[in-house]
Amino acid sequence: MLSDFTHLQGMQMDEPDSQRNKNLIKSWTQDLGDKMKDYKPGPWSTFNEFFVREIADGKRPIAAEDDNSVVVAPADCVINMIVDDLKEDTPIPVKSVTMNVKQLLAGSRYARSFLDGTAVSCILMPDSYHWYHAPVGGELVEARDDIAGSYYGMRDFPELLDKGDVGYGYDYEMFDHFRRGYVIIKTQYPESTESDPVEGYVGMVTVGLNSIASVNYLNKFRNLNGPVTVKKGERIGNFKYGGSLNILLFEENRFPALQMLQGQRIGTLEQVERTNGLFTGSYHTQSRRRRPLAP
Repeated sequence: MLSDFTHLQGMQMDEPDSQRNKNLIKSWTQDLGDKMKDYKPGPWSTFNEFFVREIADGKRPIAAEDDNSVVVAPADCVINMIVDDLKEDTPIPVKSVTMNVKQLLAGSRYARSFLDGTAVSCILMPDSYHWYHAPVGGELVEARDDIAGSYYGMRDFPELLDKGDVGYGYDYEMFDHFRRGYVIIKTQYPESTESDPVEGYVGMVTVGLNSIASVNYLNKFRNLNGPVTVKKGERIGNFKYGGSLNILLFEENRFPALQMLQGQRIGTLEQVERTNGLFTGSYHTQSRRRRPLAP
């Protein structure tokens, strides 16, 4: 029943020029206020067209565009380190987090590349920009956007947002059950030279969490017949209406911490109403959620 409801809701949001969708778009643009200056103007014929609205030219410059050692955010998101000791078959608890990278990558042979590596959670807020981009440049060697899962997603999605530090300490293994996709990018590491290239892999798992949250890749990255060149910051795809996140995967000892340069954005000073709606409680609050580990 929930699956049918979600499907019908998605059809409604794709209905062109309906008065309901026009009213929804008007309400959202009013709530976003000055933030709409970051986006290309409409008109949008459906609510989902508005939901995946495009960033205005010049509003998201790519840091160190020609330097692949600099990893960029794949989307407008809240970032959390998840775990820095990924295992392929056994979920490892870290701050009450468990993750099985083999499951998340649907058994991909590249899962082994991320053993003992790092995972980073990039959670998109409901009113965020909902396209996702390549975090590094190189060759996209594998991609899937059709891994089956429930569009309706998690019954406790509000807890992910509403416990003081968005998504921190959450059980990310559960995202194996949701509609998702992934891309694997082969990139060069900083010690590479023309005569001696040193290459490795960066993964990005795109997860639709709640209420439709469809996972859509551009045609360039679907049904690959071989490696495809991808630039850092290049658009990969989008999520239509619903909650969503990207999980970035790095090889062992390659992404030890989030590191910023002076003058770069690290966050925003929020209106009290938004803080109370999304970030209630101390940011030190840990999730009390517990699930049994797999044997």
